[in-house]
Amino acid sequence: MSDGFSVRQAVPDDAEAVAACVDAAYRHYIERIGTPPGPMLEDYAQVIRQRQVAVAEIDGAIVGVLVLAVTEEGFCLENVAVDPRFHGGGVGRALLERAEAEARRQGFAAIYLYTQEKMTENRALYAKIGYVEYDRRVEKGYSRVYMRKRLA
Repeated sequence: MSDGFSVRQAVPDDAEAVAACVDAAYRHYIERIGTPPGPMLEDYAQVIRQRQVAVAEIDGAIVGVLVLAVTEEGFCLENVAVDPRFHGGGVGRALLERAEAEARRQGFAAIYLYTQEKMTENRALYAKIGYVEYDRRVEKGYSRVYMRKRLA
């Protein structure tokens, strides 16, 4: 527990609340990119079963989501989403720190992520905290920017 929220591993019963949090976090991007962002289309019951998912809670309500996966490319920060009503409260920072700690714990020297090309503020935030762009790809109709951070 810190800053009024706690972080725990997601359980199957969290799927609906996780989807609602992701929807709240990404909804404002639909107009900008012309389609719902990829995370809004996920089946979170399946995501919780197949990937490493953590949630941030305040008073029992899920306000942040972290999805991690190990891929052929390395340790992936697949999704970090914070309900906009809770921006600025340290939830996103705590989830990003948890992702890096988990990558280190699992023996990875770097962590990578991808974000939609038009989500410029996210790209700027990731660059500010040490992520460096290394590739651009079009996948599933999305123009994605891949970024990697070396872990100390």
